[in-house]
Amino acid sequence: MTLRKAFVLLILLLFLVTCGPKKEQGFYDDPGKPAYGDTMITASIGEASCLIPILASDSASHEIAGYVYNGLVKLDKNLNIVGDLAESWDISKDNLTFTFHLKKGVKWHDGKPFTAHDVMYTYKVIIDPKTPTPYSSDFREVKEAKVIDDYTFQVTYNKPFAPSLISWGTSMLPKHLLEGKDITKSSLIRKPVGTGPYVFKEWISGDRVVLIANDTHFEGKPFIARHVIKVIPDSATMFLELKNNAIDSMSLTPLQFTKQTNYPAFKREFNRFQYLSFTYVYFGYNLKHQFFKDKRVRQAISHAINKQEIIDGILLGQGIEATGPYKPDMWVYNKNVKKYEYSKEKALVLLKEAGFEKGPDGMLSKDGKPLEFTILVNQGNDVRIRCAELIQQRFKDIGISVKIRVVEWASFINEFIDKRNFEAVILGWTISSSDPDIYDVWHSSKQGSKELNFMSFENKEVDELLVKARHTFDKNERKRYYDRIQEILAEEQPYTFLFIPYANLAIHKRFKGIEPAPAGISYNIFTWYVPEEQRRYKSNVAISP
Repeated sequence: MTLRKAFVLLILLLFLVTCGPKKEQGFYDDPGKPAYGDTMITASIGEASCLIPILASDSASHEIAGYVYNGLVKLDKNLNIVGDLAESWDISKDNLTFTFHLKKGVKWHDGKPFTAHDVMYTYKVIIDPKTPTPYSSDFREVKEAKVIDDYTFQVTYNKPFAPSLISWGTSMLPKHLLEGKDITKSSLIRKPVGTGPYVFKEWISGDRVVLIANDTHFEGKPFIARHVIKVIPDSATMFLELKNNAIDSMSLTPLQFTKQTNYPAFKREFNRFQYLSFTYVYFGYNLKHQFFKDKRVRQAISHAINKQEIIDGILLGQGIEATGPYKPDMWVYNKNVKKYEYSKEKALVLLKEAGFEKGPDGMLSKDGKPLEFTILVNQGNDVRIRCAELIQQRFKDIGISVKIRVVEWASFINEFIDKRNFEAVILGWTISSSDPDIYDVWHSSKQGSKELNFMSFENKEVDELLVKARHTFDKNERKRYYDRIQEILAEEQPYTFLFIPYANLAIHKRFKGIEPAPAGISYNIFTWYVPEEQRRYKSNVAISP
């Protein structure tokens, strides 16, 4: 190559870089007109484990499944229960019998009609003891289920069950593809078939899942023609992809939100959204572990963790302290529970009561066994990893030796959480925005394989209160039960509840129709659109690796 040709090539490359997809100021401010087309590319730090929703407990799987499946009901923007596959429903005066009238003309993605027989199959497979699902308890409350006709399904409960209606928001499954087969070995685990607004196209392990708009969806074809969920197990890499226009949306870390996106060029391309998320992050204990069986040890550890230091130093103020499994703006929240202020002195007093003494090296031990354990954290979540590192230092200050193990998400769930193969863990739960029922996480009966009480918490009074609360419709009475549950959890400290983070989202400005509401911003994602003149991708062009 001659020097002249090299120079011309360099000029061309510089031209391509400076004349890339970025547009002039105000280009994306025009709301334009709704149009079909374009692709939305998002990212997940963890890969999905299973695309049959009743078999999955991880958020990566449920995010994808939410595009593919429908339930009988769903929540609207104001968190009201509205119909999804059900057009309407009747409730008996005694609140025991629910009759669902299904929408007609709904089809599975393979063209078969959706009917009440699919609802019956879904119900039966969820309560089947052979099905490894953490979601069966709600449906075991049903006394009788029957198909009245192809478009009418009826259930009767033994006694009033408060989460009854919203429980039917669970994803309906296709009877014609699953009945008589082992659901755990079904091809639908990786190639789902639903009734939802998007149809599954491909899953390339470790790379991406591709969904395409359902042209015949019963609520109308989504405007966005294609949705791609890329696996990017590192938030820093994900952020680079966002700024380079390789992805269109992501949850920003506190540092990214407060320091790294607050400049004109970013704001020209992206909108930022913030609201108190429906999640909480916790430091959880394997209660079968010899040290953590003693609640004084758990209480001491809670005193040794400086929550405000985490919120100020790691979240950069983008969160609030958590004291239990609910948000402060929820009617069920109990503000009067026992608090654990940061205090090394109180931590050491409790540990001494539990039999731990400091040795010459300043480290704590009991009966010759040092107080040491490993904190398990999932790869890609920088906030949780940094929390673990800060907690490690605070524990060292009082004589507790801690190691940190960072594990890839799928292994984290399948090999460690599901198998109870951990000592302590930093994780988060989604807080239900529809009903305060927390039976599946806290009832002692929910400790089986793939179930959600993987900390092995057992408390007879909590068990009784959980059952009473879910069988009570009176709001004030339910609150009394949940107030007491929160008091017990605060005393027992099976978790150290750390914080409730703000959801900090960046979404490319070409996507219109985003309307923040009590339900967040994703409740109407299927109606988002890109004006034709602002499109980035042609709908008939595949996304390259």
